[in-house]
Amino acid sequence: MKRLVPLVIDVVLVVLFCLIGRRSHHEAVFPGLLRTFWPFGVGLLLGWAVAAWLRADGEFGSAIRRFDARPLWPTGVVIWFCTVAGGMVLRVISGQGTEPSFIVVAATVLALFLLGWRAAWKALR
Repeated sequence: MKRLVPLVIDVVLVVLFCLIGRRSHHEAVFPGLLRTFWPFGVGLLLGWAVAAWLRADGEFGSAIRRFDARPLWPTGVVIWFCTVAGGMVLRVISGQGTEPSFIVVAATVLALFLLGWRAAWKALR
């Protein structure tokens, strides 16, 4: 159960990113939330899988069970990168916008959120 806390934190922060984005564009916050969230949610799960695979050393099954997603480097960076890249690719495929300014803002805010809590956790340890 303790291993799922970082995933819950990441999901909550990606949802918060989507809520802030919808609100800042004067869109209905909750009715379209799933449409905005799902590309980044899938990217986040991809990031978790890639980060766990990189730590697996050939034993992916056991690595998943003991995977610690709290470290900033390289785990947090891989999760952040996959969340942004995967989210943008899926937004293009699904016909959602990916203007350059949006990519910069999304990458910056998601870095602040997904890397920020990991940096704080490390600093407080």
